[in-house]
Amino acid sequence: MTGVLLLVGGGEGGGGEQRQARLIGRPLTGHTNWVAALAFAPDGRTMASGSKDGTVRLWDVGDPARPRALGVTSPPTAGVLAVAFSPRGDVLALANWDGSEQLWDVRDPSRPRLLPVGFPRSATSLSWVAFNADGQRLMDGTKSGIVRYWDVTDLRHPHLLSELAAGSSPVDWVRQTADPLGAYLTTSGGDGKSQRIKLWWMTAESEPSLLADLPTGHSGPVYGLAMSTDLRTLATGGKDTTIRLWDTTNPSAPRPLSSLPRGHSSSVWSLAFSPNGQVLASGSFDNTVRLWDLGDRRAPQPLGGPLTGHTDFVQAVVFSPDGRLLATGSRDGTIRLWHVPSAPAVESR
Repeated sequence: MTGVLLLVGGGEGGGGEQRQARLIGRPLTGHTNWVAALAFAPDGRTMASGSKDGTVRLWDVGDPARPRALGVTSPPTAGVLAVAFSPRGDVLALANWDGSEQLWDVRDPSRPRLLPVGFPRSATSLSWVAFNADGQRLMDGTKSGIVRYWDVTDLRHPHLLSELAAGSSPVDWVRQTADPLGAYLTTSGGDGKSQRIKLWWMTAESEPSLLADLPTGHSGPVYGLAMSTDLRTLATGGKDTTIRLWDTTNPSAPRPLSSLPRGHSSSVWSLAFSPNGQVLASGSFDNTVRLWDLGDRRAPQPLGGPLTGHTDFVQAVVFSPDGRLLATGSRDGTIRLWHVPSAPAVESR
């Protein structure tokens, strides 16, 4: 069973310092509030940043040492919490603080144009949004845990395919091109004492099928989630400052793989895998970013030391499509670009 995958809900390693990520140039500025979301276009040249100031800014990062500001969405919304490019890179989806959702024509990123799409406003903030592999489906989720699955074949008239009350939880997603019409859905949440991860199979039907239900292993809420592009590894990060890895090769029976060495001193808020799955990036409320070598998933190691420079919580981390660039966004209102060292060529187990 294949499909789009959707997620709701110590010391340095040997040689780590020799593979330290490198800051490129000066921070990107222009937003007047938190940078809550980042996304690269499929070509890797254009990047979008969404902010609590209500705008999305588009950047030319084809030459990361000389990034250029392109266009900005206007008028501002109540605040942008998530952004996603369509697979062709011509449409940008925005999930907003006030529960509204927008689609923008970004074929000319210097002049983004709002499309007249009639999404109903959610009762609570939309915290994430994502296209599927062929761009004909759009998924979104609210802070209250409502997951919606839209047919956007006709961009002007979206059609609701299914809706799931998944419970209150942070969310993230990963797509798989093999089957663009289905989705694995992973939810995380609990009552404060027992935190759980649930894995569902979601299609155009109204009722997803529950595949697995297991404890998270974290001692508190799970904030950061990410899935490798081959769908074999799930990473979770929490308020307890730890990061855990899960083997999801069999989605009906996920297995705990390992816990990463403790590298953050506060909540792990954001996680992202490099395109080849060999490196994991983590952003924390301790204002730092860490990179992790996952060449051996059973023995992950820090890839260099903490990346510093942000002066407030790191809320977004994202790799470029070629994996050579990492972008980080913070509550300090800035975006930083980093050159990413390659992890050793160790076969992942």
